[in-house]
Amino acid sequence: MSKCISSYSSDFQGEQLEASSSSALLANAMVPVYRLLNGLLVITVFLLVGLWLSGNGTNAGAFDFARILVPDEARQVVWQNGFGMLDQYKDQTPQAAADKDITAVIYNKGTTSNNTKIPLGLAKPQTVALLMPSVAHTQVKPISALADQIPTSKVDPQALDSKLLISVQNQRSVADFFEQKYKLDRAKIEEYVSNTVLIAKEVNIDPILLLAVISVESNFNPLTKSQAGAEGLMQVMTSIHKEKYALYGGASDAIKPEVNIRIGAYILKYLIATSGSLRNGLKFYVGAGNADTDGGYVDKVMSERNRLIELCKGSTLQANSGRKLILNGKNLRS
Repeated sequence: MSKCISSYSSDFQGEQLEASSSSALLANAMVPVYRLLNGLLVITVFLLVGLWLSGNGTNAGAFDFARILVPDEARQVVWQNGFGMLDQYKDQTPQAAADKDITAVIYNKGTTSNNTKIPLGLAKPQTVALLMPSVAHTQVKPISALADQIPTSKVDPQALDSKLLISVQNQRSVADFFEQKYKLDRAKIEEYVSNTVLIAKEVNIDPILLLAVISVESNFNPLTKSQAGAEGLMQVMTSIHKEKYALYGGASDAIKPEVNIRIGAYILKYLIATSGSLRNGLKFYVGAGNADTDGGYVDKVMSERNRLIELCKGSTLQANSGRKLILNGKNLRS
């Protein structure tokens, strides 16, 4: 009797083990299926969210959804993939009318915020006052499509617009300074200063910084060419940046001030953003990023920049003191 019970117990345990083993095998076999179902569920959710965001009454899409969540990272996606994603990119944040105008140009919308037709590829009308206003009407493609992809939050605040050159009087003082320093044609100096102020606004970088770089790099001579192949006012390495000059018809226009300053300003802003500081960006700009010394280049640029800042501050102070001495049309000095 006991032998029968023992035998029955053993058979029962064997059946339990066999059932348990079968369940384990079945569970293991279903793991890939569960993963596939979970993956499909996640994809379905993202597709539904994307479709909802791109529905009637909104210009957003899946990319904009990512941009809202991680704005800097989303811009880097555009940066890494080039112009191919620009058609999908639309900024949903409130913009000034001037910024909407440049967006109309970049995305081929054809009209400004005032419903005025803009020829594709031309620089947007700028609201900045210029010493030589005619440079604002030069037919040249903006470089905003590239420059706007660099997050402002990554740029050293020292490299952002100091607002010292929004005054034509300060622009004139800077032109006077460079005219005396380099003994150049006055009209050319005014053209270069005005172009720099205009482009700095387009690229969102300090025009005083750009003028300091131009001064140190080329002494305001657009025909300057180094043995290494750097050309123009900003001494851009043409052979290295051929793809950027393709925006302007190729490297044959590399020394044109309105082209050279745009390419140089964009490169400088990018280097400042990626290197972490203004001084590091300047070091990389001169090609000494990994060298022990830059030959004093950064100090020269910073010194010239500081000199221009003091010049503008002095000019502004003089202008303000002059205005204070006039009351109701009467000169208080008399």
